[in-house]
Amino acid sequence: MSRPPSRPHKNSKPSRGGHQAVWLYGRHPVLAALANPERKIERILATKDVAERHAKEFAGKAQILSRDELAQRLPAGAVHQGLAVLLAPLEEPQLEDLLAKCGEQSMVLVLDQVTDPHNVGAILRSAAAFGVAGVIVTERNAPADTGVLAKSASGALEIVPLVRAVNLARTLDQLKEAGFWIYGLDERGDAPIAGLDLAGRVCIVLGAEGEGLRRLTAEKCDRLVTIPTSQALAALNVSNAAAIASYEWARRRS
Repeated sequence: MSRPPSRPHKNSKPSRGGHQAVWLYGRHPVLAALANPERKIERILATKDVAERHAKEFAGKAQILSRDELAQRLPAGAVHQGLAVLLAPLEEPQLEDLLAKCGEQSMVLVLDQVTDPHNVGAILRSAAAFGVAGVIVTERNAPADTGVLAKSASGALEIVPLVRAVNLARTLDQLKEAGFWIYGLDERGDAPIAGLDLAGRVCIVLGAEGEGLRRLTAEKCDRLVTIPTSQALAALNVSNAAAIASYEWARRRS
């Protein structure tokens, strides 16, 4: 089976200029943000020991605070590890940007209204680990790319494009037009993912926690597939399922 790839349309990239600056915290997400030339860093807050340890990265720009003072600047319960930055949001990538990045052997993950930032962050981390080209989420009913998500992603937010789709059904059609085969992970699937030919351009669609794929989303998929589990625990967490699917694809390429 093959679909001829279509050329993506080049449109001007909308910015998030209207969005407020966001706090990222924790060692991995902060250091990844500092290393990203596309990030505009507005403030760096650090404890004395952390500032001394990363003096090269901070270039003398860190404001020194105690751990308690730093915690007061962040959301309750934030695990900051003595480090936080205030920065402008990344310019939002568009589907055309993602398609331009994809080669003939590419995987994209699509999340159908996955709302938990811990899950989305973990999925980004798996995507970065296994070479997935990008992650697409819905514009509504998906978390913002702020502190909790970035902490869970452990730096992957700076590596993997996170595209927000206003109309997910239309986005899946555009992926098909670009030569992607669309596989929905769903308990109604008629084949295990391990039995698929994952060559070429592949998109794996995962549904919301507890609810799975919406009807229209499932209908847009070329095929529904499963990850077999024991009867003792019939369903996997969405981030676990994304990690298994990403690994299965990467394993075929190695």
